[in-house]
Amino acid sequence: MTTEQTNLRLVLAGLLLAILMAAMDNTIVATALGSILADLGGVDSYVWITSAYAVAVLAGMPIFGKLSDMYGRKRFFVFGLLVFLIGSALCGVAQSIPQLAVYRAIQGIGGGALMPIAFTIVFDVFPAEQRGKMTGMLGAVFGASSVIGPLLGAFITDAISWHWVFYVNVPIGIVVLLLIGRFYKETPMHTKQKIDWAGAVTLVTAVVSLMFALELGGKEFAWTSWQSMLLFGLFTVFIGLFLWIETKAEEPIISFWMFRSRLFASSQVLAFLYGATFVGLTIFIPIFVQAVYGGAATNAGIILMPMLLGSVAGSAFAGIAQAKMPYRRIMWISVIVYAVGMALMATISPETSRMLLTVYMVTVGLGVGFSFSLLPSASVHKMDYRHRGSANSTNSFFRSLGLALGITVFGSIQTKLLTNELEDKLGGGGKGTFGIDNLQTIFQSEQRAQIPADILNVITHAMSHSIAATFLWSLIPIALAFMAVYFMGDEQLQVEGKKQTT
Repeated sequence: MTTEQTNLRLVLAGLLLAILMAAMDNTIVATALGSILADLGGVDSYVWITSAYAVAVLAGMPIFGKLSDMYGRKRFFVFGLLVFLIGSALCGVAQSIPQLAVYRAIQGIGGGALMPIAFTIVFDVFPAEQRGKMTGMLGAVFGASSVIGPLLGAFITDAISWHWVFYVNVPIGIVVLLLIGRFYKETPMHTKQKIDWAGAVTLVTAVVSLMFALELGGKEFAWTSWQSMLLFGLFTVFIGLFLWIETKAEEPIISFWMFRSRLFASSQVLAFLYGATFVGLTIFIPIFVQAVYGGAATNAGIILMPMLLGSVAGSAFAGIAQAKMPYRRIMWISVIVYAVGMALMATISPETSRMLLTVYMVTVGLGVGFSFSLLPSASVHKMDYRHRGSANSTNSFFRSLGLALGITVFGSIQTKLLTNELEDKLGGGGKGTFGIDNLQTIFQSEQRAQIPADILNVITHAMSHSIAATFLWSLIPIALAFMAVYFMGDEQLQVEGKKQTT
């Protein structure tokens, strides 16, 4: 093996380790969420722990994608890694939910550079005929992160404290920094471009306005209040400005010409819809296990594993199948299995056995896993080197946009349903001894044991009903995914002696 081949493998190891770390961050935090809420409170605003990170990723992703094209991928990958590690360290010392949300946003700024650039470097290094194998490997890394994250998060939370689920990123990040800094020798093929700052500002403003409207509406102020109308109005104005600016920009954040391809356009829609629905599963299932079953963080981590192992199998299958059948045919299998799995998840209750819940989770994980390896590959299909980074970052952007809006929308739905049922069953506007204000007591075994049996029964059923109903609402975007798959076309990954143009 030559020195160049050795260096390439070390670079690949560093990139995959970075993807492992960033992907694991979501599942490890989800597993510890119950313990975080028990310590810091803020059950009614927990969605910001995830959405703050998602919005920051969303804001940084297109900007860092352009910067990496202008000045090289390595320097901004390293910058993103350092910011991500600083944010991780700060999250570990957070003393409140708002403070943790701010630190998660710092983490997200780094993640906005880390994930898309890592994927783009991998696609740069390997030619088209190896992409099926590579996307299968990337899917396996996502799967490994999904398995390691819950177990590691559960162990750390129970054995030490939830603070260390953030600190664990630091040693992993240092290894990545050493591997990339030492062995990645970037080929200066990038070209200078003009950053679309106006597009970035208008898009981020539109998304943040919409998220505030959905999060605060119906709680802090009425849906018909002037505050709600102002936020929805800001979203409408700025999304309109963004679309107009993108048609005039020399180098737009999102290159509309790419959407002329049916495969590319439908892949972005699917990335958005899958991201919006899958993130709710990773958040609500650990809460269901701890609040309804009364399990510790360890049990929540173990119960999450079947779904994530199912996603490994789905991703690996899609990676291999890309060379044998069209993208659309693979995604038909995916969306059907995903819809069945989500419909089953919408039936969960306190009476649902853990074995049955495991079957449901494997099914839904298998369905969504296909998208992890297939959609990035479909997005860069027939794209040359100078457009590959933009295509990949666009796919990552739409998945992140779906994640950010999905957790806000479905989080708002679940919170509203939970609050309404507690108000109805407990009275006093749900603000009594066991109301929404201090619901974190059901996550603490000692305090949970002191709750009267009839009150605990009301709370657990209210939590169960709200989560199951939220999964039922998730079937709406999955139904839209069926339409997107239909429009994908019949293109297929070409592997026989055909390399991408660079």
